[in-house]
Amino acid sequence: MNETQEWTTIIKPKDKLLSVDLKELWRYRDLLTLFVKRNIITQYKQTILGPAWFVIQPLMTVFMYMVVFGGIAGIGTDGIPQPLFYLSGTCMWHYFSDCLNKTSTTFVSNSGLFGKVYFPRLVTPLSDVISNLLRFGIQMCLFIVVYIIYAFMGGCPASPNWYLLLFPLLVVMMAGLALGFGLFISSMTTKYRDLSILFSFMVSLWMYATPIVYPLSMVKGKVAAGMDLYTIMCLNPVTPVLETFKYGALGAGEFIGWGWLLYSFVFLVVLLFLGILVFNRTQKSFMDTV
Repeated sequence: MNETQEWTTIIKPKDKLLSVDLKELWRYRDLLTLFVKRNIITQYKQTILGPAWFVIQPLMTVFMYMVVFGGIAGIGTDGIPQPLFYLSGTCMWHYFSDCLNKTSTTFVSNSGLFGKVYFPRLVTPLSDVISNLLRFGIQMCLFIVVYIIYAFMGGCPASPNWYLLLFPLLVVMMAGLALGFGLFISSMTTKYRDLSILFSFMVSLWMYATPIVYPLSMVKGKVAAGMDLYTIMCLNPVTPVLETFKYGALGAGEFIGWGWLLYSFVFLVVLLFLGILVFNRTQKSFMDTV
């Protein structure tokens, strides 16, 4: 009897640097789900408070902002109660920075796994971005609780508007920016390990270049190094996304404009293009350098 063999999976080299097989990623959706569960479970396994850290961390951060920036520095918050103002920026920034820090170590953190079995390498950074949604969701629930408390107390000038409907798009843009930067940086740190130290320092500085602890309206009309400081701040691709959310949720300040939001979206598309380009090029030979 003649037996015929039918192959269910064929592994072959990618002939294009920008080759992203979406069908292949879909076939590995179960593995993606397992990675997401692994990231959530292992992060707080063998801890005393467990997922309670999702709430404790932003509360402690907001408290320090209130003491240092609101109390000592005396920086205003556009008339919005300080806990609400700081929470709105902290929740969005933490999601962005967490995704960025985890995706930026994709090759180094998973080198042992990558060297033993084949699967689409993009599954690992995607799992980091998706698993962080749980933490982000819990922190946003905390923001809503604080919002409701101030609403019942009365006298809260915060007033949500229809721009809040853009929230799902803003979250996707935050995730996309973090993924794009992460793919690019993870490819660089594969060969040059000291870049990870520089990158950690840059992320810390990046937070202060983003209007989280101060309102964007505060820099209007100010000049730095001969350039309009407001324009410099808006060139940060995270700023339009963050400001749109804060304006939609709190009604503070003014809408930054569709032009700047479009700029962030175009920046996101170009960044993902370059990130995937470099990522695909690095994954062909990263085992020789890790």
